[in-house]
Amino acid sequence: MNVLGVIKRNFAHLSRKCFILLYKSLARSHLEYANSVWYPKRKTDVDKIGRVQNTATKLIPELSKKSYSDRLKFLNLPVLKYRRCRGDMIELYKIINGIHDSACVPDLEFMNYQITLLELEVANSNLFNITATMT
Repeated sequence: MNVLGVIKRNFAHLSRKCFILLYKSLARSHLEYANSVWYPKRKTDVDKIGRVQNTATKLIPELSKKSYSDRLKFLNLPVLKYRRCRGDMIELYKIINGIHDSACVPDLEFMNYQITLLELEVANSNLFNITATMT
């Protein structure tokens, strides 16, 4: 079922408020489903997902001729890359603070480390030790 098609067929004249309600509840939920498990890494996958939001924002007649970034600003919608990053940060926060669903992450244990700033700088300098070669 094409969610955008359903919205377009059933709501001929969308206002900004109506569109945002429909888009956030119906379309965006499909785009962000299982965001913490599946993250698009290939540019083609990111572009395909982004095109859905791009097409959706054109459903409002007075915005259809504006650029994608202008439509997002007018509707106060973030780009989907921001939403994916935000979702990852929320999941990381849940895992670090032990409020994650233990059925999904059953064997996750954290050791309590206290790292000083000096130890962190030493670790980072050794981690990215790159030698330059002349060819």
